[in-house]
Amino acid sequence: MKKAYADLRVLTGSHLKLLAVLLMGIDHVAGFLLREVESVTEVLFTVGHREVTLYFLMRFVGRWAFPLFAFLIVEGFLHTHDRLKYGRNLLLFALLSEIPWNLVHSHTFFYPSQNVFFTLFIGYIGLCAIERFRGENLKLGASLISLLVISVFLRADYGCSGYGFILLMYVLRKWKLLMSVIGSCILPSRWMAGFAFIPICMYNGRRGFVKGSVAKYAFYLFYPLHLLLLYVMGNL
Repeated sequence: MKKAYADLRVLTGSHLKLLAVLLMGIDHVAGFLLREVESVTEVLFTVGHREVTLYFLMRFVGRWAFPLFAFLIVEGFLHTHDRLKYGRNLLLFALLSEIPWNLVHSHTFFYPSQNVFFTLFIGYIGLCAIERFRGENLKLGASLISLLVISVFLRADYGCSGYGFILLMYVLRKWKLLMSVIGSCILPSRWMAGFAFIPICMYNGRRGFVKGSVAKYAFYLFYPLHLLLLYVMGNL
């Protein structure tokens, strides 16, 4: 049984990054460009009482992106050689992504909720707090609750459930099956997001082909650049 499972662990961290970016792109193209396109919203078939459209399928696979990003944040936290720099990069790209995020949602420079990089950053700080205050329950509890309050106040994408999800991924990282069951119940998309645990359970712990600063920052830059592109295309 263990050998059979080991044979299925064929995905590296690079594969998961590429998959997460691809699924996020599909989700955002559907949500921002195609939601009113008749050919995309017409019914393809029905499953029970559910009418399945191409739009639904694109948003369905798009729900897998955040669990993958959350898992990668945990892996990044565990394996980075410079946690301060890692956190700084998350915050930097959260700020850089805010204008494209606002434009694509409201067509103005203001939108009341914040982009998902803020959720990932707050979750990352939560992981740092767990490591820093291990054994100091009062300080740890105060830190995690404070970060929870900040996530609610910022109204970042996926909100407090996204923040809690990242912490859960860290705490249950050695028990993939339990992580999959509980994690599927936390996010707003629930059962749809649960399918993301299939590639997560196929992760082999290796970094993969994404190496060097250029490739690494290309993944960071994809988020604000694709939002900006969607905003431009939506106004054509």
